[in-house]
Amino acid sequence: MEKIGIFYSFRSVKTQQQVKKIKKALGEKNCEDVDADVATLDDFKKYKNYILAVPTWFDGELPNYWDEYLPAIEDESFKGKKFAIFGGGDQKNYPENFIDGVGIMAEFIEERNGKVVGFTSADGYTYESSRAQRGDKFVGLAIDIENQAALTDERIKNWCTDLKKEFDLK
Repeated sequence: MEKIGIFYSFRSVKTQQQVKKIKKALGEKNCEDVDADVATLDDFKKYKNYILAVPTWFDGELPNYWDEYLPAIEDESFKGKKFAIFGGGDQKNYPENFIDGVGIMAEFIEERNGKVVGFTSADGYTYESSRAQRGDKFVGLAIDIENQAALTDERIKNWCTDLKKEFDLK
């Protein structure tokens, strides 16, 4: 069985905490951490299944490390690859672009024929708009530890249950 590449910034303490929970739910042996701050094209090519941590910065932007990394992989075909995306956002202080980073990344992946998996319900969140929303779902897992920290563990657990099926984990 191939490992899942989990791409995230090793410098983000909040994201590291979430990744630890995700790896525990999916099985540590099934996952490999990749530092998005220094990842290369070769790092990217090693996997068929991915989990991407994409917090939303400022007014609906990708973090700098993703802005710098995406040009290195933009000419790649993602056909046959599966991507699950999660990201932190703040629905109260940034309600007009809640988890937009997740939506931006999903668009990038789909433009290159990758399959985005792990859609989650948008119920239970209060915000104005989000590029990550399609119908009544988000194109990934929305985490708001600023306003809904008590819901995070259950959301991660449920998301990982779905990902086990998508990634054919036992």
